[in-house]
Order: sequence, then C-alpha cells, then structure tokens
Amino acid sequence: MTSLYSQHSPARPARHLAGLDGLRAIAVIVVIAYHFLPEFVVGGYVGVDLFFVISGFLITGLLVREHDRAGRYSLRAFWTRRARRLLPALALVVVACSSAALLIGGDVLVRIGSQILGAATFSSNWISIAQGASYFDATAPELFRNIWSLAVEEQFYLAWPLLLLVLLLIRSRAVRIGIVLILAAASAVSMALLSLAGADSTRLYYGTDTHSFGLALGAALALILQSRFTGGTARRTIPIAGVAAVLGVLAIVVLMPASDPVVTLGGLAAVAVLAAVAIADATAPGSWLGRALDVQPLRWIGERSYGLYLWHWPVLLLFFAGLPSSAPWWLPPAAALVTTVVLSALSYRFVEMPVRLLGFRGAAASAILATRPQLVVAATMVVLFFVGVGATATAAVTGPVKSEAQLAIEHGQQAILDATPVRPLYHPQVRQLVLPGGDQMYAIGDSVMLASAPYLQETYPGIVIDASVSRSMWVGPDMVQAVKDAGALRPILIIALATNGDVEPDDLAAIEAIAGSGTLIVVVNGQAPRDWIPIGNATLATFARQLRNVELANWHDAIAPRIDELASDEVHPGGPITGGIYVASITDALQRLAELPPLLNSNRYTLLNRPV
Repeated sequence: MTSLYSQHSPARPARHLAGLDGLRAIAVIVVIAYHFLPEFVVGGYVGVDLFFVISGFLITGLLVREHDRAGRYSLRAFWTRRARRLLPALALVVVACSSAALLIGGDVLVRIGSQILGAATFSSNWISIAQGASYFDATAPELFRNIWSLAVEEQFYLAWPLLLLVLLLIRSRAVRIGIVLILAAASAVSMALLSLAGADSTRLYYGTDTHSFGLALGAALALILQSRFTGGTARRTIPIAGVAAVLGVLAIVVLMPASDPVVTLGGLAAVAVLAAVAIADATAPGSWLGRALDVQPLRWIGERSYGLYLWHWPVLLLFFAGLPSSAPWWLPPAAALVTTVVLSALSYRFVEMPVRLLGFRGAAASAILATRPQLVVAATMVVLFFVGVGATATAAVTGPVKSEAQLAIEHGQQAILDATPVRPLYHPQVRQLVLPGGDQMYAIGDSVMLASAPYLQETYPGIVIDASVSRSMWVGPDMVQAVKDAGALRPILIIALATNGDVEPDDLAAIEAIAGSGTLIVVVNGQAPRDWIPIGNATLATFARQLRNVELANWHDAIAPRIDELASDEVHPGGPITGGIYVASITDALQRLAELPPLLNSNRYTLLNRPV
C-alpha cells in the first residue's frame, strides 16, 4: 500500500511507533490471500481499509509533529517525500509488468493504456468508475486494478495537508478532532446512503468521497494521540481492547464476503474503527501488543508491504496468462507469491530505499560513484528500464479495450435486448425428439449464460434469460422466489450459477422447494480454473440424481475437449462453437427429462385392467 512508511528529515529522525509494521503486514497478507485464494479469505479486501487508517494516522502525526516543532510545515517538503516514497516502486512495477504483458498478449493488455494513465496521474479510481470497471469482476481482470487505492491515498495527500493547516489555526483541540470525526462519519454515511439508493458497488468502493473514512479516522486518531509524535505525556490504553480489535478485523476477513450488503452499510466503517483501536493500543509506550506485532517476519513484511501490494496482483495475472491451461490450479498463485516476495525485496533494497534516503539525485550520484561492477549493474538496469518504457508505451497504444469474455457477454446482453437470435455455426447433434419450446423455459444464470444467450435464443425461441455478471448460487433462491411471486415462472427452470462461488445443497433444495415438484429443473455445472468448481459440480450432480424432476447439464465435461476455444479466461464461450456446446449440454438434459416415463398413479399398481 502507500504512505505506510515514516518519512522524515535526516536531521531529526521520527521515532519508531511499535506495532505499525506488524499491522501493515497483516493488511498486505490478507489482501494477497484474498486475491490468491478468494474462496477461503472472502473478506481479505478489508486489508485496504486497515492500510487507510494507518496512512491517515501516520501522515497526520508526522505533519503535526513538524508543525509543533517549527510552527509550520513545508508542503513542498511533504510532497517531495511522498514522491520519493511512492514513485520509484510504482514506476518499476508499471514498466516491468506492462512489458511482460506485451510479450504475453491477450486479455492482460485490456485497457492497459488507461490504467497506465491512471497510475501516472493517481486517478485510477475515477478512471475505473468512468469506464464502468469493477474491482470485483473476474471477467476483465485489469493488470493494475490494485492501484485504485494508491490513487485514493494520493488524493488524500494532496488535499489533507492544506485542510490540516486550516484546522491547526483552531485553538480548541477538541473542535479540531470533532471536525475530522465529522468528515469521517460523512464519508461512511455517504457510502451507506448511496448503497441504499442502489449505487454501483464499485462506485462506492473506489470513490474518494465514499471511501475516505478510514483515512479521516486515522487522522483524527493522530490528533487525539498527538503525544505519540511530539513526545508529550503518553496516553494509556486498555491492552485487551487492541487484541480484541485485531481479532475482530481477522474475523471480518473470514466472515464478510464482498457481496454482503453489510459491507457498504457500515461493514467497512467498522473495520476502520477496529483498526483505530488496534493502532491506539499497539503504539502506546510499553504496549505488549506493539511488541508482539513487531516480531519477525511480520516487521520484515510490513517494511516491504508497499512493494508487496504493488507487485502481487499484476504478477498473479501474468502467471495465469502466461502458464499453459493444463498447469495445476495451485501453480500460478504459488509462482506469483514467490516472484512477488523476491521482486519486492529487490525493489526495496536497490530502488526504494536509496531514493527514499538520498533523493532522486543523491541515489543517481551514489550509483555513479559506486564500484565498477556495481556501476555496470546500475547501467544495465537503467537501459532495461528505458527499453521497458518503450514497451510500456507500445502496450498502452495497442492494448484492446475489451476482453474476449466481455465481448461475448455484451453480445449476449444485446441479443437479449434485441430478442433477435443469431444462427450459430455449430449445431449440436442430438437425438430426434420433440422438446418443449423456449416459451416454456425460464433461465437464470451468470455471465457464462449471458455469453451464450444468442445461441440459447436461436435454439429455443421465446426463452426468458435473466443472466448477470458475477452472480452466484446463493442468490438463486431469492431470484426464483421473485419470479414465482411475479407469476412469471414457467414449467421449465434452468439454473446456471456454478461459476462464481460455492454451491450449497441448502440453496439447491430451497430452489426446488420454491419452484415446486411440478417444475422441471435443469442445473448447469461450472467450467472455470477455480478451486470451488469440482466441489460445486459434485454437489450439483448429487442433487440431480436425487430428484426425478431435476437433470444436470454437464457443461464442464462437454467443453473439456475444446476448452482452448473458450475465451482466454477459460470460462466464457467465445463464439458460436463454444456457445453451441453450452446449448447442447442443456438440450441433452432437457431430452433426458423428456424421455422419463410419466409417474405411475395408484390405479396402475393394480391388475384390474389386465387383458384376458
């Protein structure tokens, strides 16, 4: 993350605040775990909010310390320190990963030009909002998506020192603190109100206005605990509160998925409050929590957390894109983790710290005055960097605007809107049997069904398709209930929600109970390079075997021989051939349902009508 390191003049070093490195380490670990193993660490995204509170606390404390010592603080010096801290690692990550993306090609180049622009101007969050991008959308995994939080913090760094100058003119310390707390509350309330009004979750998550409460709360904490920075009388805290706060954050990491409405209705604000309590306790003089958080390797990780945060996401995407689809599921995240740690350590040692301590000119002069072998290494790095700059410019100009999956999904969305089916080039070979028409079918699905919508419409004219990106099985019961309440449920219900998360037997049972035994149900299993797919597919198969009115559409096995013809994400049908295979799997399930003999009624168990 950003601004998580104390910046100070060499003449008067800032005192080390115990526990902050450990809290940074926890924050970056849970974020990386969320991106690498999202099915296990469902709330790891809240690590960003922990970073925000730390940043607001540390930056405000250092500014107040300088103001207390000299009666003022230098905006130019502050922004210069921020540039030294942020720009070297950021530039290295953008250039190196853009160059690698250019070599790999494909979807890792999607919208890379606007991403580079956002990184260069610290406006990634607003550019993503304007483009309709989603932090939680797996169909278009942008290479530098994680830099949105860096943009929020940098915007804070530009505005907050100016506002703090005004606040410090107010004599009453309580009034100053109250104003900052009001700003924090206003940000949290605006997120909640916009959420209730139906605003897009990414707008709420990326917006500087709606997601600055952590930064403001950290700033208020610094004003409350001003003595931690200025050397005044220390405030005592209750140790158990800090431990409980850390455990509370970790519980939220495990229990609060991004799809939970409580996230924007106070969940993230609660994380910020818990983070503030943990910081207050950990940084208290003599705090055993602070000492515990400062143990190795937590402190080592915390000191390098900025680089770890920057590198991990693009490196993960590059490994997913560059390794063959036949690689085991664990290989890309494992390789990305090792690479991230190595690159972060090297960046910290040879790029970030020299510039941070010596400045840009001082670091360059130090490299020039180094020994001959060191000078050769430095010169080689400079040449490679500028070659990478050229590659980055090429990637920015040539990168596509939309991924293959996005194009397929948009094609499906337009087909549903137009209700004008297209004729697929691939027609499944099925047994001759009169099947129900599309006017008898209601389909609820995710983005895979959405990408296949034109081909479903061609085969089953009149079918109703309700499909959306990132939809998972847990919303299935509510959706079926809403359709039934509206009187729109049809005799055949197709459920395709296995791609984006776990499939729970209770959700399937609820769907069948709501639809009723008179409804024929087709459940479509999943195909995606995700850990939960095999378990979910087994659950669906068991569910279909147990009920006479349910059949399994085995999309996973049907597409397996031609998986290379899917979109590059290996999830979405990329054209008429794979779309036709998707439809064929559903047709096979419908045919098995049609071939079942009718249920025997009680009269048919007698021999009264036996011919003589």
